[in-house]
Amino acid sequence: MTRIAVYPGSFDPPTRGHTDLVHRTLALADTVIVAITSNSTKEPLFSVDERLSMLRVAVGEAPRVQFDAFDGLLVDFCRRNGATLIIRGLRAVSDFEYEFQMAMMNRHLMPGLETAFLVPPEDATYLSSSLVREVARYGGSVDGLVHPVVAEALARRFRK
Repeated sequence: MTRIAVYPGSFDPPTRGHTDLVHRTLALADTVIVAITSNSTKEPLFSVDERLSMLRVAVGEAPRVQFDAFDGLLVDFCRRNGATLIIRGLRAVSDFEYEFQMAMMNRHLMPGLETAFLVPPEDATYLSSSLVREVARYGGSVDGLVHPVVAEALARRFRK
């Protein structure tokens, strides 16, 4: 049996923390689908296609990693793709309450669907896409926080 995991997120932009979780998830699943979700409460900085492109470069050659985007319920995406595991990152205790609630709802909607919480490496616990966007917006260095391709995309976006 092939174990398929879905790592959903907005990835706007993808950070080193995101790519770390993708690579570590390969130890838990045969295939990892990195799935960009649209969040109706947020105005994205980058289009879905731009984010998919940046993710492909940032993750690098990984034959067991796929990239996709979806609207709607995560459980519907998981069903369509035969996934039985959702991967979520927890940076701080404050993330847990929301993530726990979502995991329980997903399990309610799709019994047998599990959620695994992974913590980032120590040097990325403070890292979030929104923080990276803010630093880049005001001309701060994002070196080491994101892949160089992402840093260049941020620089281009904020030069406009």
